[in-house]
Amino acid sequence: MTSKLIVFNNVSIDGCFADSAGDMSWAHQGSADPEFAEYTAGNARGDGRLLFGRITYQMMAGYWPSPMAAKNDPVVAERMNPLTKYVASRTLTEAAWRNTTLLAGDLVAAVRRLKADGGADIAILGSGTLVSQLAEAGLIDEFQLVVNPVIVGRGRSMFEGVMAKIPLRLEGTRAFKNGKVVLSYAPAT
Repeated sequence: MTSKLIVFNNVSIDGCFADSAGDMSWAHQGSADPEFAEYTAGNARGDGRLLFGRITYQMMAGYWPSPMAAKNDPVVAERMNPLTKYVASRTLTEAAWRNTTLLAGDLVAAVRRLKADGGADIAILGSGTLVSQLAEAGLIDEFQLVVNPVIVGRGRSMFEGVMAKIPLRLEGTRAFKNGKVVLSYAPAT
């Protein structure tokens, strides 16, 4: 049995996961909605492994082990820190965040090995460069996109560099009172 590789990312109405300055703070607006907060906490309670690119890893590793994260988001912080994590990087020489393994070398081959090991499913958070590379390699089993009610104008797409069309089929939707909509897609082939 192979593990599923799932992308879970916030995007703007105009399809950006980060604005032109790399800011993603707009994705946290509306988080006080109790139904959305419960949805987020429910995701955090799940079992699995996490895969990050270097930039997202450094951002997450700088926040989730902190007292601020424990105060502001205790359920997610309590779960995020002990999870098994992987960071794909050509520049990092160590990964100090608890339970993190550094993946160096061929990303596609490394992810194929992780999927084949039969362990828990793997979620990619942020990490647009990884998403585009792994989508093009046909390794992503599900795309869960939280569409946020904001237009950022200019920014980064998770799919920069993807050269071929990747047909998808809608697996599910869920709308929240804060205007966020979760769309779940799987490869159509």
